[in-house]
Amino acid sequence: MKEFSGRIAVVTGAGSGMGRELVRRLVAEGCHVAMCDVSTRGLAETQAHCEAAGLPQGVRLTAHLADVSRETDVLRFRDEAAAQHATDRIHLLFNNAGISGGGSMIANDRDEWERTFNICWGGVYLVTRAFLPLLRVADEAHLINTSSINGFWASVGPTVPHTAYSAAKFAVKGFSEALIADFRINAPHIKVSVVMPGHIGTGIRVNSLKVLTDSDSDEIGSAQIARARARLASMGRDASAMSDDEIRAGLAERARRFVTDAPTSAAEAASIILDGVRADRLRILVGPDAQLIDAMVRQDPDHAYTPEFYGRFAEQAGWYPGR
Repeated sequence: MKEFSGRIAVVTGAGSGMGRELVRRLVAEGCHVAMCDVSTRGLAETQAHCEAAGLPQGVRLTAHLADVSRETDVLRFRDEAAAQHATDRIHLLFNNAGISGGGSMIANDRDEWERTFNICWGGVYLVTRAFLPLLRVADEAHLINTSSINGFWASVGPTVPHTAYSAAKFAVKGFSEALIADFRINAPHIKVSVVMPGHIGTGIRVNSLKVLTDSDSDEIGSAQIARARARLASMGRDASAMSDDEIRAGLAERARRFVTDAPTSAAEAASIILDGVRADRLRILVGPDAQLIDAMVRQDPDHAYTPEFYGRFAEQAGWYPGR
């Protein structure tokens, strides 16, 4: 699919980050978009960005509140999108929604672990299952699932457990690749890509805390502080001597650095993804760090989780995972 003009796309997790930038670029190219997110405010901001840039004549952009880990939300999103776009088909499905969390099977509680896994993996499955009939009746279609470098390297550093997110992203990668044969036999007009970003400058750290504590406020409250303390404990650090204000300051600083220090911006990531779709690439590696760690893991998989491996990566990439 070389051109997106006149096509209909569905984008999950569109209230911020890569999802927002995908929507902005798609509508700018004349693509109709149905977007969803758990944040009403985030969706409104994405809509405002697109309208400020000027929606091309005739392009329809619709916003839908939906939690992709809940099938009732997903089915409602599908039905709303079909009704508001007056269509029985879509051409592009971007399963982009995701959060971080649930790093440790031991230190983190089961609810956080499963919430993370159910959004990052369950959301991809449920949305694909729901919208597949609309992809099947299109003349050509493309399914784009966002995994991560953690879909082939289950780590963000030697002192940071990362089990729920990594397990989910491995599942997304395997699911996407398994669909190649399935679609070849049963729906040959549907293409598949799996997106594997490295460190992208988004608000995923802040947004994940909001989702895990059912909050859409920018204020860092007691629930977010408790989650942060649990994360520090999972890393073997004692946060009992830290005040709530120190925790807040630490969270804000890490969130700031996650954006400013990223080798790839969300806007750059969206461009790479859409170029990959046009080129019909199966694996779309996003960012120089993704390219580097992919090569390193392939070259030395037996030692990919040793301190020496992290040291080599830090030296070559110029940053250290999990910091």
